[in-house]
Amino acid sequence: MRRRIPSLNALRAFEAAGRMGRMKLAAEELCVTHGAVSKQIQHLEEWLGVILFEGPKNAPKLTEAGNALLPALTAAFDQLDLAISQIADTEEGMLDVSCPGTFTMRWLIPRLHHFNAQYPSIDVRLNSSGTSSDPIKDNFDVAIRVGCAPWPQGVDVIPLFNEKFGPVHAPALHLIPSKPWNVPLLHTVSRRSAWSDWSTRSGIESIGEGSAEFEHFYFMLEAAIAGLGVSVSPWPLVAEDILSGRLIAPFGFIESGLSYVVLKRRKQNRKAALFCGWLKKAADEYSGSGVSQP
Repeated sequence: MRRRIPSLNALRAFEAAGRMGRMKLAAEELCVTHGAVSKQIQHLEEWLGVILFEGPKNAPKLTEAGNALLPALTAAFDQLDLAISQIADTEEGMLDVSCPGTFTMRWLIPRLHHFNAQYPSIDVRLNSSGTSSDPIKDNFDVAIRVGCAPWPQGVDVIPLFNEKFGPVHAPALHLIPSKPWNVPLLHTVSRRSAWSDWSTRSGIESIGEGSAEFEHFYFMLEAAIAGLGVSVSPWPLVAEDILSGRLIAPFGFIESGLSYVVLKRRKQNRKAALFCGWLKKAADEYSGSGVSQP
């Protein structure tokens, strides 16, 4: 079936002008002159046989026909952009990354400016909502996860580093390791077994005066820093707090049995490959730095 559609350049010019409300702004977006936009819209009006804009040239308004055409045309260009971005293997555009919230805040974001400086055309969009065992099915390009094998099928698994964990608390608490603690043991919903896991691996019984549970890991860490109790926390999430003296670790840190890994779709994706390569290098540098795990 032969489609009767006008010039795509004319359609783009009208859509940009209608969406942005000004010919000048449309010209800037399309990297053409104001006159070129006006000429393309005039060609489109002649092809359609209707007027799309009315009023003064410096502040044109959409006509009834223009208002009818614009939403469908914007949706069509959005759909076209999405289809192209899904198959185009370029070094620019959006990259959707799923990552646990506290790890994002305390480890990834402080390093992300290095990636942005190296690849300014890649827009990394971080999302902490994806927590499924198969995050790639949630339509993320890359996912950072902490756990242990087996990992989901059909993805590339890139190890970052093994996790170590241990009890941490504010210096003001003055706890004695060999005696029961007169403060609460802090827990988080996302890892309720942290204390029992640590006790099993360390052989040390943890006895506190009550307990408190927090919805998010970073809430629990802030509570520990504020002196509200003792939490079992992974070294990567508290390294800066330990080095700065905001927290102390009376027992040090031991292997938790978990690992931080990157999960990447196996389909060709230049942006994802560049990000994963940078992430692996950042993890290697972290492991050999002064804030690496003890």
